Amino acid sequence: MFLTTSLLHQDPRSVGAIAGLAVAIIFTYRFTRSPAPPTRRQPKRQAPTTSSTAISTQSNITLMPSGVYSSSEDLRAQNTFDEFFQPVKPTLGQIVRQKLNEGRKVTYILLNAVTCRLLGVILEESSPEELQTKATVRPSVLDVLLEITKFCDLYLMERVIDDESEKNVLLALENAGIFTSGGLVKDKVLFCSTENGRTSFVRQLEPDWHIDTNPEIVSQLARFIKYQLHVSPVKTEWTTGKVLSSPSLEKFFG
Repeated sequence: MFLTTSLLHQDPRSVGAIAGLAVAIIFTYRFTRSPAPPTRRQPKRQAPTTSSTAISTQSNITLMPSGVYSSSEDLRAQNTFDEFFQPVKPTLGQIVRQKLNEGRKVTYILLNAVTCRLLGVILEESSPEELQTKATVRPSVLDVLLEITKFCDLYLMERVIDDESEKNVLLALENAGIFTSGGLVKDKVLFCSTENGRTSFVRQLEPDWHIDTNPEIVSQLARFIKYQLHVSPVKTEWTTGKVLSSPSLEKFFG
């Protein structure tokens, strides 16, 4: 009580000095009582390894060369990197356009025409006599045909014996969806009664490419047609004209 009354009668500057001294005393007291920093724990001594443990450790060191890490995280990271930088596989349409344009990088160039025989290329049958009873479109060739019709004027042609053979061929093509899914129409499916008739068709149309299985026709057209594809299970070396060989149409674009 006496201290409080005395402080009230003191000069304000004296009171401030006393308050500052009290704060300094309190901070000094707390600093001197702060806990000492924790001591570092000493590592435990490892028990001496047995001979078998030493051998195992030595073998592990031998198997792992220096600088090589086999963690699963590293493997996952490498796999992700490889997948990200894999080359982009071209589509079938890009392959068809590039093949028919002799490897040139093209996008949507419309060629003049492509003529193609039916027997042995588009159809399973290999002779005009078989077409008298049935005609079967090869499923594996459909995608290639549809891509060709997207940017080429495609004509299909074949030698037939009678009108029934023509009906069988057109019905098979229609059932396969070639007339509805692509740019091919029935008017571009041509029939003749002789092999020479097919040669005449090709020369009149003057296509950029002709596809055939008959080596004689391919040889005759070599002087007139810029590019030809000879479809045959046996590869033939051609010395005249630009003639390529393939066991099938789809493998040529594969």
